[in-house]
Amino acid sequence: MAAISLAEIVRVPKALLHDHLDGGLRPATVVELAAEVGHVLPVTDPDELGRWFVSAADSGSLERYLETFAHTVAVMQTEAGLFRVAAECAVDLAADGVVYAEVRFAPEQHLSRGLGLGQVVEAVVAGFAAGAVEAARAGRVIRVGTLLTAMRHAARSQEIAELAVRYRDAGVVGFDIAGAEAGFPPTRHLDAFEYLQRENFHFTIHAGEAFGLPSIWQAIQWCGADRLGHGVRIVDDIEVGGGARLGRLASYVRDKRIPLELCPSSNVQTGAVGSVGEHPIGLLRDLRFRVTVNTDNRLMSGTSMSREMWLLVEAFGWGWAELRWLTINAMKSAFIPFDERLAIIDDVIKPAYGKLIV
Repeated sequence: MAAISLAEIVRVPKALLHDHLDGGLRPATVVELAAEVGHVLPVTDPDELGRWFVSAADSGSLERYLETFAHTVAVMQTEAGLFRVAAECAVDLAADGVVYAEVRFAPEQHLSRGLGLGQVVEAVVAGFAAGAVEAARAGRVIRVGTLLTAMRHAARSQEIAELAVRYRDAGVVGFDIAGAEAGFPPTRHLDAFEYLQRENFHFTIHAGEAFGLPSIWQAIQWCGADRLGHGVRIVDDIEVGGGARLGRLASYVRDKRIPLELCPSSNVQTGAVGSVGEHPIGLLRDLRFRVTVNTDNRLMSGTSMSREMWLLVEAFGWGWAELRWLTINAMKSAFIPFDERLAIIDDVIKPAYGKLIV
């Protein structure tokens, strides 16, 4: 069987659950918005800036990786800037064949020029809607749901959780916490998660990326996460050799079908794994965990959903059947209503892949 090309993957429908708005800007947009607000960048040539972001993120350290966001967040402090970035995000994802995306951002990080939390959310949601309309005019249909993120080192998670619920009928489909894991366990935000559960609202938690099994255990058993943001370190609870043996936590995650929002290129950059070929996604797929593949930060990783899939095809010899499985996994795990998920699976994803799988 001939290897699947990147161009072929671009043409099939994809579903994306873990993508950061402030990690996916176009370099040219960063340059233009920086000039408007007076923010100083490392370089001002868009091509050079794009290379700088990838290089700076290639440190092997999650903390160093996160520092690159100072430049993108700085240019996302006005309604016009937020609207533009969100609209371009939807257009870019649609051009890459993404038909459903959940894009997350932290409203509390966009207040330095006087915006209120509601203004921030409304600008982003409006931008996604406008971008979807523009994409549709170009023949690309995409639906974008918004996740509101609270920063785990801060103390605004309850406020952001309430904000997410307030906008649940206006495009916000879920909640998340993000930031450095070490020293900032998810249980610090337990009140927010308990509130969300009382409100019947969906949430995911960054866990098991730079930190290990305790982070995953707390996210699930204490906080009640619907999904795990990354969750790659669940592999630490799997013994390999003469057949895989799952520990109690890994067994629970698999048995409960808790989705793993795996981000291969990002995990390599932050040092969570040595290379895409060494990524546990191959093992986790073989063991039939609820695996999804995601971009995390397209600018910092110089990547796209199609590229992430293509890297897995190259690394593991996967074909269309595996890519369909990943895509359906993601769509099953989305935070929109069941019938709406099923419609995208049955009407969009299965017909497209069905033409390719004999």
